[in-house]
Amino acid sequence: MKQNILAELLTFWKNWHFRQLIDLRAKMKFYLHWKSTGVFVTARHQGILCLGRLRTGSCPSCLGVCFHSSACWKLRCEMGHTKDTTMYAVSADSKGLDTVVGLLADVVLHPRLTDEEIEMTRMAVQFELEDLNMRPDPEPLLTEMIHEAAYRENTVGLHRFCPTENIAKIDREVLHSYLRNYYTPDRMVLAGVGVEHEHLVECARKYLLGTQPAWGCEKAVDVDRSVAQYTGGVVKLERDMSNVSLGPAPFPELTHIMIGLESCSFLEEDFIPFAVLNMMMGGGGSFSAGGPGKGMFTRLYLNVLNRHHWMYNATSYHHSYEDTGLLCVHASADPRQVREMVEILTKEFILMAGTVDVVELERAKTQLMSMLMMNLESRPVIFEDVGRQVLATRSRKLPHELCALIRSVKPEDIRRVASQMLCRKPAVAALGDLSHLPAYEHIQAALSSRDGRLPRTYRLFR
Repeated sequence: MKQNILAELLTFWKNWHFRQLIDLRAKMKFYLHWKSTGVFVTARHQGILCLGRLRTGSCPSCLGVCFHSSACWKLRCEMGHTKDTTMYAVSADSKGLDTVVGLLADVVLHPRLTDEEIEMTRMAVQFELEDLNMRPDPEPLLTEMIHEAAYRENTVGLHRFCPTENIAKIDREVLHSYLRNYYTPDRMVLAGVGVEHEHLVECARKYLLGTQPAWGCEKAVDVDRSVAQYTGGVVKLERDMSNVSLGPAPFPELTHIMIGLESCSFLEEDFIPFAVLNMMMGGGGSFSAGGPGKGMFTRLYLNVLNRHHWMYNATSYHHSYEDTGLLCVHASADPRQVREMVEILTKEFILMAGTVDVVELERAKTQLMSMLMMNLESRPVIFEDVGRQVLATRSRKLPHELCALIRSVKPEDIRRVASQMLCRKPAVAALGDLSHLPAYEHIQAALSSRDGRLPRTYRLFR
């Protein structure tokens, strides 16, 4: 069955890919030498709330694809989405700006959504769900689980992946309903890098304003504008992780735990201290290579992976949205050592609010600024940064402004934000053999204690 689905997907991809190239070449025959500039269009939807309420799963970006045309055209088009944004991007020569904006307008406002494409998309979603459950890397699934635990049945806690029973419900009417509610001018930003501003404005007026979209001009209804409500809690998924290897060499059976606490939104002043704290925690896999620039002197390396050889992974993540944020740590180990692993994590959370060494803080700030500046050397990253910032804040902070904010972070700022974070209920996601997982109440008690130790349990019989 899986082989049949894969064959159908490859056939559909090949046909779709070459059809698009023919259309693009017909429209762009005068632009033979393209350079790397970019245009960014995004439409914000709050946590996939529309389709989450309709219980139809992921947003319409499941219909999106990324393709690269032949080298003679030097044109790059792609589409991607996260929990709160959808991005349509084209990199091309600035001389073709008028044509490029016209193409983006066609894609965003006039998707064809034929029956054949929707049917193939259903098959693609089914294949992706099966792949998600078979892949050895548990991070995508754990990320969904920790959000579900932290924001129970609201906003960013709703499922990003379509439930299997809802695949058949994906049709043109549902997609048009979603697009009608969330692809509105007040939720869109057109951003460009390497183009003249007035020319970009002129193209926006020509192709995006006063254009009737494919779903009509009816007013948006049932638009969810709710604010994220942090609840805390636990989501557990018992699963046999002993056979996840894709090759002949077996993987060790691991249990994966992720513990998170509410941080702040990216609109708040504490966002920068939380970003520095996340960089200071760092971490990675036990087999990661590199030196100080790769995070080998971060806390999760020095205090966890270097001291406990039986832990396979310890990594810090920071997810930030318009109205909330979540700082979490993912760790994995043998199922028999889960309790000890959880206690190590709770101790590290408690130490966040303790003494902050000036050297490690300066190293974290330098590494954060280095990553920021290195990423912004790429033009596609620049216009994505412009689009996301303007979409969220209606303005953009320049790199030197962000670096100044990073440099201003002091040890007391780290202790303050960490102490505030520890006052909230934890969110816990657990995947694998959970027979030795401590009770949620014990994890909560450990994070409320002074030393992060789990309450001791005694058994009369073993």
